[in-house]
Amino acid sequence: MLNNFLFSELSCFRMTTDHYAALGLGSDASLADIKKAFRQKASFYHPDKNPAPDAAVRFRAVQQAYEVLSDPEQRQAYDDNRRRNLLDDPLETAKTIWQGYFQQVLAGLQLPR
Repeated sequence: MLNNFLFSELSCFRMTTDHYAALGLGSDASLADIKKAFRQKASFYHPDKNPAPDAAVRFRAVQQAYEVLSDPEQRQAYDDNRRRNLLDDPLETAKTIWQGYFQQVLAGLQLPR
């Protein structure tokens, strides 16, 4: 019983961590895609229609994802935070960070003539 509860709680945490995943979308989704996915997921996970024990939790995650992704300012802040936290592509982000760092270091060096 406790293990099921902990698994459910961890699943919920993972689900709400990535709003795009909660809606089943990629980070390049348009506002129309977000609205369509929200309507589909909300209808599917609505506690009145879905008897699954975690339906209410998933429904809340879908609602929260829509609230953030449908507002341009909140979505921009969320996307910026995702990039900072290396959620999109950690290797590509690390590569970009290191390239920028080395370009600054090398630009600051003056080569002897």
